Amino acid sequence: MLEIIIQGRGGQGAQTAGNLLAATFFAEGRHVQSFASYGGARRGTPVSSYIRVDDRPVRVRCDIERADAILCFDATLLEGRLLAAAHERTLIVVNSGRPADDFARALPGHRVIPVDAIAISRRAGLGRIVNSALLGAFARAIGMPPLAALERTLAERSPKLTAENLAACGDGYRTVDALLAEEVAA
Repeated sequence: MLEIIIQGRGGQGAQTAGNLLAATFFAEGRHVQSFASYGGARRGTPVSSYIRVDDRPVRVRCDIERADAILCFDATLLEGRLLAAAHERTLIVVNSGRPADDFARALPGHRVIPVDAIAISRRAGLGRIVNSALLGAFARAIGMPPLAALERTLAERSPKLTAENLAACGDGYRTVDALLAEEVAA
C-alpha cells in the first residue's frame, strides 16, 4: 500500500491536488482512500490531504502516521508533525526554488526533491496556482500514476485554464525527470 500526505496552506490548492491524485489512481483501477484535515479551515492555515492507494481494497481507517511520500506546497511546513510522519525511505517533493543541497543540510536523512512550481505555473500562465505543476512533479517522483492518466484527469476536471494546467503538469513532470536523471548521472 502506498501512503501519501499532501500538506499545504488553505487556498494553495492542496485539497484539490489530493482529490485529483486520488481520482487519477481510481481511474487507473486502483483502490483508493482519500481524506482531508482542514485545521483552522481558513486561508493560510495548514491543511492536509491523505491518500492510500493499493491493488486491494483499503481497509485501514486511521491517520497516516508513516508516509511513503509527502507532497509539500510550502517549504515552511517541513517541520514538526509533518516530518514526524516521514521515515528514512519517505520521498518528499516540496514547492521551493531552493537547491536540493539546502534541504540535504537542513533535513539530514530525508530525501527531498525541490520543485519551483511557482516558476513553472507562471510560465504556463497560471500565476501562483501550483497544484498542477506539483502533481506532475510528484507523479514523476513516485513513479505513478502515468503522466497521461494524470493529464486525462486534469482535462476532465479543470473547469477553466485547461491547457495551462496541462502545460504546468507536463513541465513539473519533466522537471523532476531531469532532476532524477542528474542524480543517476552523479
